[in-house]
Amino acid sequence: MNTITIIGLGAGDLDQLTIGTYRKLKAAEYVIARTDQHPAVAELRSEGVEIESFDAVYVENDEFERVYEEITAKLIAMAEERAVTYVVPGHPLVAERTVQLLIEKEREGIVRLEIVGGNSFLDPIFAALRIDPIEGFQLLDGTDIARDDVQMTQHVLIGQVYDAFVASDVKLSLMEKYAFDHPVTIVTAAGSSLEKLRTVPLFELDRETEIDNLTTIYVPPVIEREGRLKEWSTFREIIAALRAPDGCPWDREQTHESLKRYLIEEAHELLEAIDQEDDEGIIEELGDVLLQVFLHAQIGEDDGYFAMEDVLQSIGEKMIRRHPHVFGDCNVENSDEVLKNWQEIKKAEKPQVDSLLDGQARHSSSLLTSFNYQKEAAKVGFDWPDIGGAFDKFEEEWQEFKAEVENGTKESQTDELGDVLFTIVNLSRFLKLSPEEAMAHANEKFKRRFSFVEQSVREGRGEFSAYTLDELDGFWQQAKEGEKK
Repeated sequence: MNTITIIGLGAGDLDQLTIGTYRKLKAAEYVIARTDQHPAVAELRSEGVEIESFDAVYVENDEFERVYEEITAKLIAMAEERAVTYVVPGHPLVAERTVQLLIEKEREGIVRLEIVGGNSFLDPIFAALRIDPIEGFQLLDGTDIARDDVQMTQHVLIGQVYDAFVASDVKLSLMEKYAFDHPVTIVTAAGSSLEKLRTVPLFELDRETEIDNLTTIYVPPVIEREGRLKEWSTFREIIAALRAPDGCPWDREQTHESLKRYLIEEAHELLEAIDQEDDEGIIEELGDVLLQVFLHAQIGEDDGYFAMEDVLQSIGEKMIRRHPHVFGDCNVENSDEVLKNWQEIKKAEKPQVDSLLDGQARHSSSLLTSFNYQKEAAKVGFDWPDIGGAFDKFEEEWQEFKAEVENGTKESQTDELGDVLFTIVNLSRFLKLSPEEAMAHANEKFKRRFSFVEQSVREGRGEFSAYTLDELDGFWQQAKEGEKK
């Protein structure tokens, strides 16, 4: 097994190489470069060093990862025949995927490596941009960048931006968080005699023609809070400020208990926006629900009991645990099997209870409590065989309620009314409908139609007392017909 010697060519001219690195290159028997597109390669050739390159591999493949894998395989095959000196831009251990793949092979005992350092492109980049990395910076791969990788409060350097196609992908990823005209700087050949810096608005990034293997994109940090509202950390910062000693008096007074009703209200408003297929409304109402989640998490942190990280860990572990068909080796055929697995895993997680109904009550909603009780009882066979039995039970309870209305007490009437409502919830369960959603829809419908009646009264005689019930019902029917149209 021959050794592959990996040498970094630095960020620019041959003058940047140390004398030791230069001598190794001059003495090497066989030299191959990842790419010709580096000024030091041309200079070495002019001094008589024979250098081949893998540029043809780039032409033959559509994906960069395939390029890197093929180069790695070719290098290992070459090393079986002779010692190889492999030269790469910059430093071998900075943003060099082929070297990382070779290191993986070295750990498997497939290849032997000697890594000779070179100057990375970072030092001349920092010098060219006049930035101090102690302030915090990120180095990202332009061929594999995603929105969530980027931290807007830091200096962001994006390497591997070889051409306009990569630049376009980088631009689109950045525009998911940054303003379309956020300034970005295109740095070419930093530290060399060909060094060039051009600052353009983000939306013009892929329109620049001078982008090559020596290009790095610099994205300056966003200091103003209003400019980074698309980051989770910014929203957390806002909530913490509201709850701070010098924050909002109302927010500081809130507790888990005082916020309960707001969470219910916001959830219903979200359901309404979904029913109306109002995308803008869904965005706003999801934000209001998210506000409640962050407020509760901040209260937990302020009280010293838990923080948002605990919430994320808890739900993350649960999702992984309850989806073994995604994150494990379990196989499922359909969604019914997914739900069956979910319930079995959930049952194993929960401590044994005295009753199947323990933990099913929802104090914020008697409808949901009823629905949950019936659902749990049905799981053990305590249920009608089909919806016909549920309809018969409804008719029975309805007749009993009517009888109590005629001759019973308020207490007995309340009791029978509860039975009627319970059977209606049972019907909704058979039909796989949400009684809570149905009730919310009915309330909204009543509000909408009654508002029309109020408007008609104001535009007419001005007072409800000036109309008969039949006339008011006529307005109601107009509202109803208007909805149908």
